[in-house]
Amino acid sequence: MKQLFTTILFLLMFVTLSEAQSMYSTRTDIPYTAKTDKYSQERLKLDIHHHAEGTDMPVIIWFHGGGLTGGNKFVPGELMDHGYVVVAPNYRLIPNVGVEECIDDVAEAVAWTFRNIKDFGGDPTKIFVAGHSAGGFLTSMIGLEKKWLDRYGIDADSIAALIPYSGQVITHFSDRKSRGIGELTPYVDANAPLFHVRKDCPPYIIITGDAEQELYGRYEENLYMWRMMKLTGHPDVKIYKLDGYNHGDMAVPAHHILKREIARILSEKTNSVNTH
Repeated sequence: MKQLFTTILFLLMFVTLSEAQSMYSTRTDIPYTAKTDKYSQERLKLDIHHHAEGTDMPVIIWFHGGGLTGGNKFVPGELMDHGYVVVAPNYRLIPNVGVEECIDDVAEAVAWTFRNIKDFGGDPTKIFVAGHSAGGFLTSMIGLEKKWLDRYGIDADSIAALIPYSGQVITHFSDRKSRGIGELTPYVDANAPLFHVRKDCPPYIIITGDAEQELYGRYEENLYMWRMMKLTGHPDVKIYKLDGYNHGDMAVPAHHILKREIARILSEKTNSVNTH
């Protein structure tokens, strides 16, 4: 009898879970830009994975990688059907545009999300920005240098957290290449997240792969970023190194850290509100 009860309970849980997952769907190729040129109109679209009956759900904006020269929007499978609204935008690519146009595109996508995400069950006070590789670089740029979102009437500090995966924090190598600077030549200018270290930005959670398997010293580069953020007095900056995972492989286990950090930050925010 006990075994039968356990089996029935399991089946009920499975059916409930299946029904909950079936309420999720993905809307694709939603235009987000006010830019009118042909390339922008073709490229600047986003996908949204959301729950049909969701309200006030946390939001993850996910920027794809590809060295700023390739790649396309996608919703990571590990983030689907887990209680989030996931927004996956495309941005324009080098050499069709320069790095500043790439940054401007993601700022416009983030601003669009702030203004429209309620229509998809998301809470604009719970928007987390993340991305892998080039997407991590772009995540840091629009969150640290406030001018990019200021252009669209959004305060970068309204972002709940910045969570870059293996992103460059010095000037991006594709940007350096366009100036004749080699991949192994360190260079920092205003288009580098490291140039914009500040203590009052949103929570900043850095994730990289194995130090020996990452691209071009990417772990050590981010470790220095972490140290500078700590020295400037940022109260919520962390770095995770995923031993055994290279630059490409690290994204899947990093999603677990992303979800855990989102839960922590939301819990601390709730506790802070209740305390006051």
